[in-house]
Amino acid sequence: MDSPEQTPLRAVALNCTLKPGDEPSSTELLLSQVLGELALHGVVGSQLRVVDHDVKPGVDADMGEGDAWPTLREQVLAADILVIGTPTWMGHMSSVAQRVLERLDAELSETDAEGRPHLFGKVAVTAVVGNEDGAHKITADLFQGLNDVGYTIPAQGGTYWNGEAMQSVDYKDLDETPEAVASATRTLARNAAALAELLRSNPYPAG
Repeated sequence: MDSPEQTPLRAVALNCTLKPGDEPSSTELLLSQVLGELALHGVVGSQLRVVDHDVKPGVDADMGEGDAWPTLREQVLAADILVIGTPTWMGHMSSVAQRVLERLDAELSETDAEGRPHLFGKVAVTAVVGNEDGAHKITADLFQGLNDVGYTIPAQGGTYWNGEAMQSVDYKDLDETPEAVASATRTLARNAAALAELLRSNPYPAG
């Protein structure tokens, strides 16, 4: 059996687009780029489109019959790195992203064998797209919520694209990725992988 040091780091990207199914999504594109950069650092990743799952409103780990969150939660908890991607709507994160934060609130009461919240050893990063202002505010809100439940945020752990306000061009419509976005994504991936490896080898002390 591989030792923890030999086991590849794992990432799960939660796509919080409002678009269901196979409908093209700018958030999906940016998350794919994040996962691609993480893969260059040995991180194995997958992406889930949350809106395709019946995630019930609430703040418990399981909201009962028909709730799809417990299945998604298993993948979130198995990952060393959580990536949350969201579009910008009316200057805010999507309602799907907000629901994910609300469901993660249940993790505050879950601890490991030494009494540490079990998200303490995990890393979270963000990806935000939109053709209106809001990316910095959304990133700040996501960082605060994710840190509250125990995730550690790496240096420059957010990547985003803001298109020209009041225009119809989306990130997925661009002929090429702007270098500023590509650079931010590379830095996010490099720092997230390094931090996740560090936390795996050197966990936070027990209380």
